[in-house]
Amino acid sequence: MDVYISIDMEGVAGIATIDQIVRGGGGYTRAQEMMTGEANAAIEGAFAAGADNVLINDSHGTMDNLIARDLDRRARVIQGSPKAQCMAHGLGDNHSVALFIGYHAAAGAPGVLAHTFSSDFASVRLNNRPVTEAEVNALLAAQHGVPVGLVTGDNEVCAATAQAFPGVITVPVKTAEGITAANSVHPAVAQDLIRAGAAAAVEKSAKVEPLPLPEKFLFEVGFQIPLAAELAASVPGAERVNPLTVRYAAAGPDEVIGLINVWATIAAHSARSRLPMMAAR
Repeated sequence: MDVYISIDMEGVAGIATIDQIVRGGGGYTRAQEMMTGEANAAIEGAFAAGADNVLINDSHGTMDNLIARDLDRRARVIQGSPKAQCMAHGLGDNHSVALFIGYHAAAGAPGVLAHTFSSDFASVRLNNRPVTEAEVNALLAAQHGVPVGLVTGDNEVCAATAQAFPGVITVPVKTAEGITAANSVHPAVAQDLIRAGAAAAVEKSAKVEPLPLPEKFLFEVGFQIPLAAELAASVPGAERVNPLTVRYAAAGPDEVIGLINVWATIAAHSARSRLPMMAAR
């Protein structure tokens, strides 16, 4: 049995502020340690339940946050960016189940550090409804016939995925008290909960169904500045719905992930290029 793990940082216990999740912030190195601790808990739980191989993908920011030397040596780890499949890179037909650790709510939702793929996206919609990163990544998993067995993070993302994913186990390790405030369990307690959740998810993986694939993939991003939307609309087939919103009828999850990679890069560069103009006013 091969188990796939995608780990983000915003949903890790003990993390609540921008200072903790951005490289160079005063709390970042401590956040790395807590993220690595939750990664190990998930890996340990998977192996305890009978996994033969575990692959973990570092899925936060620059995607090189996990302290590799401290990871359970039985697992393989993917780090660095950009990656073609982004947060779900390396996930394939060989995997029996996917575990999403340290995840967070969608842009605009009342969750801790809530956003969808980029802080430069104001909103992300698929088939006319807001989606979390977990939902988009679950569709990529479903394309390979792989179910999502476990989601951990704050209460908001756990509630959203419990409703969206058939048979998923959720482990809320903190309660959102605001966009940058959380009521969290101790990191050691979170790791115990995640270890148990991962083991249970692997044990029941054969009974869990992948997320149903929709008939269409109408993907829409609301940008924060018009320049980003203008540039994103230059992708062949893209439609600029209004000054801040661009839509694209994708062929499937892979194309959606590709658009996310490209549009997030455009949005980031557009935000940076806007700073001198703002300063000149």
